[in-house]
Parts: sequence; structure tokens; C-alpha cells
Amino acid sequence: MKASTLILPAIAVCAVAIQPSFAADRVKTANGILESTDAPKDGVRSFKGIPFGQPPVADLRWREPQPVKNWNGVRKADQFGPRCMQRTSPGADYWFRSTGMSEDCLYLNVWTPAKSGTEKLPVLVYIFGGGFQNGDGSEPRYDGENMARKGMVAVSVNYRTNIFGFFVHPELTKESPHHAAGNYGLLDQVAALRWVRKNIAAFGGDPERVTVAGESAGSISVSALMASPLSRGLMAGAIGESGAMISSLPPQPLADAEQNGVKFGAAAGANTLAALRAMTAEQIQEAVTKVQGLRFSTALDGYFLPKPLTAIFEAGEQAKIPLLAGSNTQEQPARSVLGGGDPTPETLANAIKKLYGDKADGILRVYAATTTDQVYEAATHLASARFISHSTWKWTELQMKTGGKPVYRYLYARPRPAYLGMPDQPAPAAGGAPSGPGAQQPSGPRGASHSAEIQYAMGNLDLDKRYSWEPADREVSKAMQAYFVNFIKTGNPNGPGLPEWPTYRADSNYQRMRIDVESHAEPETHRARYLALDAATARP
Repeated sequence: MKASTLILPAIAVCAVAIQPSFAADRVKTANGILESTDAPKDGVRSFKGIPFGQPPVADLRWREPQPVKNWNGVRKADQFGPRCMQRTSPGADYWFRSTGMSEDCLYLNVWTPAKSGTEKLPVLVYIFGGGFQNGDGSEPRYDGENMARKGMVAVSVNYRTNIFGFFVHPELTKESPHHAAGNYGLLDQVAALRWVRKNIAAFGGDPERVTVAGESAGSISVSALMASPLSRGLMAGAIGESGAMISSLPPQPLADAEQNGVKFGAAAGANTLAALRAMTAEQIQEAVTKVQGLRFSTALDGYFLPKPLTAIFEAGEQAKIPLLAGSNTQEQPARSVLGGGDPTPETLANAIKKLYGDKADGILRVYAATTTDQVYEAATHLASARFISHSTWKWTELQMKTGGKPVYRYLYARPRPAYLGMPDQPAPAAGGAPSGPGAQQPSGPRGASHSAEIQYAMGNLDLDKRYSWEPADREVSKAMQAYFVNFIKTGNPNGPGLPEWPTYRADSNYQRMRIDVESHAEPETHRARYLALDAATARP
């Protein structure tokens, strides 16, 4: 089914979805009645495990998500649905509250403070991270209750990951009415946004005031949703925390992705699409572990993504909406550039020459260092830029130039405190506290690691008892959440009691907000580094 056929006109949407009041915690959606038996907390009701697509199993495996079928009677919505099929490494920074794992995983969760379906509150839709390999909307750091307490409807969503969400095969391309394959996890996100458009008024939300946010692969997803013709009309604002689909997990050419699919099928002993669909989810997952060098991620499919993101944004074809985006001070540790050598200027220079070859001169100039501390700072910045912060910067640059709406950029600098651990959680990998979805562990506390900001931004420190939160952490969370709440409500993060956050513009010296115990605006300190990386990585 084409994407456009799933979007109802605004008048029809409201006619279907608006509820005059909540009766016994029941909400009438377009597909049937939902009931939450969870007691409201501070006036916030939660509705969990809501289906937004048919189970993508059997013949629906590796297809666009199909519309939910209507149900009779009342459907319970008091527990998270299963997480999508995945494997998580011991010590990885994931903490699920879902009811197991299954291919049947297309569920979302809603938290609302509304007492009726006529309140038209702003809406936050949050997309989890995990490198498109892992993650789940049930994780406590994505919990929407504390955002809902601030006067909005909050939504977290599941989407298919790894081979189940991003498999490409010539037979899939052939059977598709769009002559496209892959990106099923991203199409799940589009389906979730269409569900929100169609149903969120029933929960007191305004379908015209939807902000989509995410971290890591979730942030990469937000950039892609802004670019895709299937989704860019479904959001009024965007928040990106560390990542954009520019140089971070960029889409693979469709033909290359097809060959990966053929290679996997041969290794799995299933050389046809029918044979692959006949395998159980567990058999597929086990087969993936036996094929070296294969990773299933995004593809330039010609449907969800008609062309690369840079081209779409340069042409001004993306969603023309306000954007708030940034990255952390230690997205990756210095050692991922320096390796095991001594932290000397020579080690850093040799690493840069090895990474950039005949294009190293420009990088060497802007990452020059003479002391050990300077080496660590430069290597940490370069490692972070190569991993994810350069692509995030490029996204804000492009949106600033062609998006027509304000852009707000941040640098997050508060490291998480000591890791305490939990009896039911694995210990973190060597090197300190877990550093986030799919990221390597830091070599020392030289900055805010990848994913460190999520609990702060969502106001969820108290839900994560694995860390020894200090009063300063709570102050940082209070400020960061307030910025996010203001942006979701108005498209502008500024508000009473907060340091002024200027828009990201050339005529204001490219100022960004440094978020820390003493948050303040400052010019982009290392713009020359990003420009040099841009030049070194530009395609002819």
C-alpha cells in the first residue's frame, strides 16, 4: 500500500479520534478501544503495548508494515509489547521492560496528562538508539511519564532492527510495488507517525504539533524522517541527539545491499526468498552470527530515500521545521584514534596520516597538539567526530542553510557519575560505566560519553538507579529537560529561568548551547575541524 493512502485528511482524523473524555481509563482509537489498568501517576495515564502495524511475520516478514486490523471489545494496554528480534552483548547499555522478544513487535506506548480528547497538547515521539541493531521503546530512559507531566503527550515506539529491519535481497526488490527493498525499520517509524497522526487526538494530543526526537540511531532516524517524502509532512519539529544519516550509518547503494542479502541466503542455505521466510526468527538470528562481516543497516532504496540525505537537504527538499540537535564531548574515547601507543603528538599525527592518507594535511593542521592533554583532547574530538558528531554538525549546517526555520545546536558536557550496578543487570564492560547504544567504552572520564544525556533530557534520572546521581546531575537534568519541553511546545527552547539559547547562524558566530552544570551559549569552538573533515571526506 502506498504511503499516501494511509494518511487521512485532518478533518477525518479528528472525527475518528477525538474523545470527549476518558471513561474508566479507556480510549477509543481508529482500530478499537484501549484500556489501561495502570493507576494514573500525578495525573499521567499510560497506555502500553499499542499495536501500530500487523505482526511482520511469515509473508509479512521484510515488507512494509501493514495497517492494524480492528479488534472487538476492549484491548488491555497495561504492559509493554515484546521487543523486536535482536542480540545484545553482555555489559551493553540496554535495560528492557518489555514482555520478551518476538518478531511480533510493532507496538508503541503513550503517556498523557490529558483529561479529555479535546486538549490538543503538543506531542513528543521518541525513537530509540542502538545502531539499528538493538534497542526497545520500553527502556526506562525513554519513559514518557516525566515529559507528560510537563504538559505534553509522550510516545515511544518499537521498530524492527538488524536483519529483520534492514534486509535487502533482489527478490524483495522485484516483489515490491516501489521496486525497493530494505529500510523496514524506518518504514515502521513512518507507520508509527501515521498512527500518531490518526489517533493521538484521542489521547489529548494535537496531530499538528508532533516533535520527533531520538538518540544515536534514533537521531539518525530523525534526520532520515525529515528527508523522506513518506514522513516529512508528519512532524512539526525535530530533536537529534548524536547522529545524522550523512556519515553516520549512511545508506548503502541498493545493489550492494542486494548482494549482501544473496551472500547471507547462500550461507544460511536458503537461496530463495520463500526459503528465507520459511525459516524461524531464531534460525535467521543464529545464521547471522555465522556470516562474518555482514551488518544489516540502511539502504538507498529509492522509496523511503530517493537520494542521499546531503543531496535532499542541499536542495531544500527536507521538512521545513525547527531543529534542535547536538552531540556530546566524548562520543568516543581518544584511544579509538590513538590505539595503544603513547599519547604523544607523533602518535596522533601518525594516526591521522594512516586514517586520511594524502588528505591528512588539512586534518593535521586543525588537530595539532604539543602536550599530552592536547593530544587527548584532539584525539577525543577526532574520534567523536568520526563516529557521530561530524554528521550531526553537518545536519545542522544544512538545515540552517535550506530549512527556513530556526536551528538550535548544543554540546553536552556533563559526564554520568559513578556506576553502581543492579542485581538484575550485567556489569558494564571494562573501562567504566556503559557508554550507550553500541558504543565503545571510554578510556577515562574525559567527557560526556555517547548516550550519557538521555536520562537528563527526558527527566528520568530517578528511573535509572544504576548511577549515583548527585545534586548537580539533577540541576543539569532540570535545565536540559526544560529546554526540550520548551522546544516541543513552541519550536524554541528558551524560557524563564534558563540561560539564553541563540539560534545557530553565521551572523551570530555559530553559537551553540554548552549544557553542563553552568550551561551557557558559546561560539562553535572547533568549526575549523569540522570544515577540514568535511573537505577531507567530500566525494568528488
